[in-house]
Amino acid sequence: MYRVYKYILPEVRSALSAWQKRAELIPNEELRKQALASIASKQFHCEGGAVYAAARLEVRDVLIPLIVAFQTISDYLDNLCDRSTSMDPDDFRLLHQSMLDAVQPEEPLKDYYALREDKDDGGYLHALVEQCRASIARLPGYSTAQSSIVRLVGLYTDLQVYKHIHPDKREDALLTWWQSYEAEYPELAWNEFAAATGSTLGVFQLFLAAADEHLTSREVEQIREAYFPYVCGLHILLDYLIDQEEDRVGGDLNFCNYYDGQGKVVERIGHIAEIATVRISSLPEGRFHRMIIEGLLALYLSDSKVREQEEVKNVSKRLMRNSPLMRLFFWLNSRWIRKHMY
Repeated sequence: MYRVYKYILPEVRSALSAWQKRAELIPNEELRKQALASIASKQFHCEGGAVYAAARLEVRDVLIPLIVAFQTISDYLDNLCDRSTSMDPDDFRLLHQSMLDAVQPEEPLKDYYALREDKDDGGYLHALVEQCRASIARLPGYSTAQSSIVRLVGLYTDLQVYKHIHPDKREDALLTWWQSYEAEYPELAWNEFAAATGSTLGVFQLFLAAADEHLTSREVEQIREAYFPYVCGLHILLDYLIDQEEDRVGGDLNFCNYYDGQGKVVERIGHIAEIATVRISSLPEGRFHRMIIEGLLALYLSDSKVREQEEVKNVSKRLMRNSPLMRLFFWLNSRWIRKHMY
């Protein structure tokens, strides 16, 4: 936490401030509005992701700009798709091609707005992609990790396409998509797999691993199997857990609503957290990854949204029961951060 407060948070905020200034210059009013809104309301996504740079401070000048740029693309596109009136899957896929191009420097840049009316962003999205590529060029082990990173980003892109199409079509589209992966992940329900694809944590951990010039394919495989689907699934299910009322009011898809009651929610999130903990224990620096898991539980279960939803509050109490000291520490720290820094 000392590293996070002293180095990570100030440098993330500096990077975001630069992107905010760039977003203020976007000519198109709607694109400018969504770019600025995504930075203003989702700053904590970049701050949380950049915690991975705390594991290797000597390369934070590479990892923080990379994680901030990549997460800013994700948050910006999420806003564009959430607020879209077209609900065109081809438009959503072309927009998210920018995320795939960001992690594949060999690919040409594209006109990511070609299928929508609002087009002129003054080069904002291209600049974000180029920042990712410039940082990636400084990661000596990137070629070893790239295929796994592209796979995870591809799954993320698929989810964003299917979850943003017309509400009458999205569930069928998600279920059809799931059929291609069901045999590979038989221990998961379809909503748990879909949730796991929505996390960028596996990508960030692979960025961190790629800072090692001696990174091996076996190590990459171990990381991907440890993070996906369990650490990633835990991350997004906790996010959906606390957003249930907000999503109900907004008519948005929520993967926690597909469980048979809150008791099942507790059981499955607890189970996924247990397996995630076992899987990460086999990784080098296992204690760091354990901190990530305990930090996720503490961060989400300490959110003010929990106290505003009686059922969610009960779920939170059950998940926090018999918590280890590390989780309690992060829980108290998360409460303090929200009170004093936002």
